[in-house]
This record gives sequence, C-alpha cells and structure tokens, in this order.
Amino acid sequence: MSKEMLEAFRILEEEKHINKDDIIDAVKESLKSAYKRRYGQSESAEIEFNEKTGDFKVYTVREVVEEVFDSRLEISLKDALAISTAYELGDKIRFEESPKEFGRVAAQSAKQTIMEKMRRQMREVTFNEYKEHEREIMTGTVERFDDRFIYVNLGTIEAQLSRQDQIPGETFASHDRIEVYVYKVENNPKGVNVFVSRSHPEFIKRIMEQEIPEVFDGTVEIMSVAREAGDRTKVAVRSHNPNVDAIGTIVGRKGANIKKVTSKFHPKRLDQKTGLWVPVEENIDVIEWVDDPAEFIYNAIAPAEVDQVLFDEEDEKHATVVVPDNKLSLAIGRRGQNVRLAAHLTGYRIDIKSASEFEEMEVEWAQEEESFEELPANETDTEEAVEADFAQELVSDDIE
Repeated sequence: MSKEMLEAFRILEEEKHINKDDIIDAVKESLKSAYKRRYGQSESAEIEFNEKTGDFKVYTVREVVEEVFDSRLEISLKDALAISTAYELGDKIRFEESPKEFGRVAAQSAKQTIMEKMRRQMREVTFNEYKEHEREIMTGTVERFDDRFIYVNLGTIEAQLSRQDQIPGETFASHDRIEVYVYKVENNPKGVNVFVSRSHPEFIKRIMEQEIPEVFDGTVEIMSVAREAGDRTKVAVRSHNPNVDAIGTIVGRKGANIKKVTSKFHPKRLDQKTGLWVPVEENIDVIEWVDDPAEFIYNAIAPAEVDQVLFDEEDEKHATVVVPDNKLSLAIGRRGQNVRLAAHLTGYRIDIKSASEFEEMEVEWAQEEESFEELPANETDTEEAVEADFAQELVSDDIE
C-alpha cells in the first residue's frame, strides 16, 4: 500500500461518497481472513493501518507462559525476558508478522474491497433513485427484447416490461419512446430490478393526472379503476367542488380528454377486409363514485339499467343486482366483462339476475316459507327441544 492508495481513498470519499473508514475496515477483515488461510489462525492477529504511509501491518499477540503448547499464541517466559526484563507470566506481547508478500495481498484486497463497495454504492444510489419513482409514470426508450421482457431504458437502468404488463395488441420497435408505470423496484445482490407496466389500472390513473388539470390539482379525484387493458376500463370519480362535474371533466368537451388519455395506448388489430393493422381504442367508462354501496353498484353496472340491488345478510360483500329482462345481456357484458369490471371497481361480488328470474326466486322463497309454516308441530320443534330429546335417548340407551 502507499500514499497513492490514501489519495484514492480520499477521492472515493469525496466523489463517490464512500466512507474511507468503511473501506479500511473491510480491507482489514479481508486481510485477516487471508492471513488465516495462509497461516492457519487469525484469533490473535491484529491488522493496523498507518494513516501516514498507507501501509497495512499484521500483528499477533502471544501470552507469556511457563511452558509453550502453541507457539502461534504463546511465548515462553525465558524468550519474553530476552526481549524485556519487565515481562511477567500472563503478559501479552505484540509481534509484527507482516510477511513479504503482504503488501501485494493488501493491495489486491483493497482493490477488491473498493470495487465491491463501489458496486454496492451504485446499486444503492440507483435503487433510491427509482424507488422515489415507484407508483409513477416514467418515459423510456425500448432497447431490446427477449422471450419474457421488453427492456426499456429509463436513463441509468433497463426496466423490465413483461408480457402480462403489456397492452394486448401493442407492438414496439427498438428506440421507440414509451411511457410506463413503475410498480415495483427491488434491490438484491445481483443488482436493481425495476418492473414497469402499461396494462396496470394505475397507469390509467397517472395518465389522467398528466392530461387533465382538474385531476392533477385534486379538484376531481379518481377513486377506483377496473381495467382489462386494450379493451375496456371503468373509472369511478368524484368532485370535491360542487361547481365541477366530475364525469364531464374527465370526458372533456366532445370527449377530448378521454381521447388524450387513450392516445397514449397503441393496441392494434388486423382488419380482415384490408389485411392491415389498425389502431384500437380502449373504451373508458366514467362513472360517479358515491358513498352508498347500492347506488355505487347501480352506477358501475352502466350502461345497463338496474331495478334493484340486494345485499347478502351473511356476506356483506356479496350483492345481487336485478335488471330488466331486455338488459340482462348488456348488464353481464360480452364474455361477462361488464359485471366483472363492475365487481372489481366496487369491491363487491356481483350476481346479475333478470327481473323474471328474480320473480321466480321470490315465488320459490314464498313457497318454502309456506311449507315450513304448514309442518306439524312435532316437525317444527325448536332446536332446544330436539337436543333435549336426543339427550333423553342417550340416557335411556345407557340404562338399558
């Protein structure tokens, strides 16, 4: 080691913000391990660093004893007195043990330690930088592809956009500029992983915050989003200003705001007539969010009309929605999409019933109730009476 290494420590501390003492301590531990591998023990070894010369030295400590059993840890009283007549039994004596090759080992250890510290430091800096952007939208450049991911360059790292996080039908080429939603940032020994999405429901919310001033300033709040990316989305909104219409604000004049939002997506489909790939707009339904669960579910089932909403007494998160017969298909939606999105939006499990189906259910319930009321008295005994009879039978059996 040398003064040049001291200068390197100083530069690392000032420019890379890597603490010099941390490096020195790490090098000491590394040298102690190297000494143990070379000489078979390190319990008595002490590593010291000279701040003036930049040198590391190894010292071992030996105890003064009458009879030596381990020369690495002990020294005889006779040999100790040859060094100094002041030594007594039980004293500890330090010996410099730095072998000739120790300087080279120290230099290599310092280099490895510094490189590892720098890697960790850079990982930490990168992690903190992107952790601050978690749950936000960032703009990046498509760099490369593999079987699992599209890799998006966000500046100092390549984020991973998986297949399930892409909007179905979207296609990208290298160097395309795209916006992505950062939903998870992980720090691990191999490096920092940033996971991004374009299909995440929060992507819609963040885009609306960017494109609609009233959402950005909090006048209109997006309460929940249910999304099947590339096809259809339901957004529940409310206004914190009685003079501002939440739905009208989100939609915009002649749908201008919604168009600005959907222009951020690039799904395409193959036109069967022309054989060309054509853009597909993701349909966004905007509904009013209200505190009353029944009214909220009414709104969420739109565009279908709703006759009534009934809640399960035994399961408060289960609702039965009754709709006119001619609106049943609309309420359920294509492949169940409308009711599925409504359920995700409201947080309720929703069963859709037509008015005629519900009438039949009511008739069945009434018949069951009448049948129960008409049962003979002995068949309508209370639970307590049945249990008493059963107990009596057990007693009788025991007596017999």
